[in-house]
Amino acid sequence: MGLLVDGKWQDTWYDTKSTGGKFKRQDSSFRNWVSRDGTSGFKAEADRYRLYVSYACPWAHRTLIFRALKGLEDIIDVVVVDPVMKENGWMLPDGNPLHTLYTHVQPDYTGRVTVPVLYDKKSNAIVSNESAEIIRMLNTAFDDFATKECGDLYPAALQTKIDEINTFVYHNINNGVYKAGFATTQDAYEEAFENLFTALDKVEDILSKNRYLVGNHISEADWRLFTTLVRFDAVYVGHFKCNKKRIVDYPNLWGYLKDLYQVPGVAETVHMDHIKTHYYASHETINPTGVVPCGPEIDFTAPHGRG
Repeated sequence: MGLLVDGKWQDTWYDTKSTGGKFKRQDSSFRNWVSRDGTSGFKAEADRYRLYVSYACPWAHRTLIFRALKGLEDIIDVVVVDPVMKENGWMLPDGNPLHTLYTHVQPDYTGRVTVPVLYDKKSNAIVSNESAEIIRMLNTAFDDFATKECGDLYPAALQTKIDEINTFVYHNINNGVYKAGFATTQDAYEEAFENLFTALDKVEDILSKNRYLVGNHISEADWRLFTTLVRFDAVYVGHFKCNKKRIVDYPNLWGYLKDLYQVPGVAETVHMDHIKTHYYASHETINPTGVVPCGPEIDFTAPHGRG
């Protein structure tokens, strides 16, 4: 894992020395927007945009889910990077590093090279590498081309509640597993660990009263949580030392996870082989042998009981 500095690649891990052992994620750099009418500078059109993703990455996974739910597979094409990330970062199918796309668009780019990337083939520009914003574009901007009807996943009446739960889930669960896994001091790890499981307990309680996070209809908030939950027992419990409980040990979270997995089109976006290979084979500071565990066996297709 590395970054670009003035367009030059540097193979370097996250700096945790200056943060007391704590992992801190950098903000995304490209924050443009695709709009239905093009007033944003990027108009929603068929076969104009491409998503660069990793099947392993939970942030990229969000965008694949929205693309599938909206039926945009023939409208927005996808390039999938190699699951193993070594000294040159994410690698494209043609053997070139993903960072060459960043410098092709902006030769003097400085920052982390991340997925997902929403790329405009027409103007040779990176529209966005912020997953939270890409999924909002996919939610509404491409409705003229959508072949499936899944409803508005960020409806105006629920936006305040969705934003609130998104913030809580992001800091404590989505990023919380990374704060635990990438911590380099005991204190930093234990703080992240406790915050993570306190948050999971809270979500378990919410789901004891509601089928989904903000009521009885699926929203953006559910899919943002889903991509962490679906990786939790296979990766985060062992690899990131998040081993107080598994998701299967939470009755409501486990049923909820299966409920979301069984939404038509979602299972096809989950590639557990890429997920396990990426985490265990890429993070040499955590798993220097690179050995990928064979288990666990998890049946996401079992009855979820969330009717």
